[in-house]
Amino acid sequence: MFKLIQLTLDLFDAPAPPAPPPPAPAPVAAPPAEPLDAVLAPATFHHPRANRSALLGTTFVAYEFKRARRKSIGFVVGQEGLTVSAPRWVPLGEVDAAVQSKGAWILSKLDGARQRQEKIESARIEWKDGASFPFLGETVIVVLDSRNGSAVLNTDADALPGVPRLTLHVPLPQHATADQIRDAVQAWLMRQAKRLFTERLDHYAGPLGVQWRKLVLSNAGTRWGTAHSDGTIRLNWRLVHFRLSVIDYVVAHELSHLRVMDHSPRFWDTVATVVPDYAQLRGQLRDEALPPW
Repeated sequence: MFKLIQLTLDLFDAPAPPAPPPPAPAPVAAPPAEPLDAVLAPATFHHPRANRSALLGTTFVAYEFKRARRKSIGFVVGQEGLTVSAPRWVPLGEVDAAVQSKGAWILSKLDGARQRQEKIESARIEWKDGASFPFLGETVIVVLDSRNGSAVLNTDADALPGVPRLTLHVPLPQHATADQIRDAVQAWLMRQAKRLFTERLDHYAGPLGVQWRKLVLSNAGTRWGTAHSDGTIRLNWRLVHFRLSVIDYVVAHELSHLRVMDHSPRFWDTVATVVPDYAQLRGQLRDEALPPW
């Protein structure tokens, strides 16, 4: 029977390597007796579904703990905070000890996630005439222009250094609502994404010796792309915010999965044949803050 296989490229950090087993189970520590203002101080991290906590150095971390069908204790840091997963047979004392052993890594990732979220919030767009958004690594200014029948991107080749040279004339009146402006810009961006992604898939499929069959635009909150063994490629339309080189990395990444359906060294060697600097581009994809929609 034909088996469909799917590989994904996540927006956020991959899980940490499994924690080494502690020398001996540790008793479950009671929550630290801290004043309420200390718990709410800036040096705290609180997952919205937290059901356990730990004091890592001087930092209070409330995290989500789950039992899962896995062989070892796992750690994932995402937008919401820290999630710890453990097999059903691992005692809670071992979980607590493992969290302590990974304390430095956990705090580093949590701090990075917090900084990334702050950057995202600072990039939030106020949708109105004159709003700006990133497109292919450049800043585009929104111009409400009801005279146009469709959105038109204009380029000012004589723009001064540091001044955006791109303006998107959106066919809406000056009294248009923020939702109307956002939806019109998103529709235009998605059309550009469909055209551009198709072009880049065709560009890299030949050198990689693969054939893709279908492109689907995604709005996933946690993945940039997905490759299916049947030749279907799903790409997040918001990739059009990035420079073309970053988009090319994601395209090459997903197409490479049509040859190697894992993330083994052979897979990364395949990516490197068409995108030699994939590691640097991967870092840009991870670190750059995009405006929330």
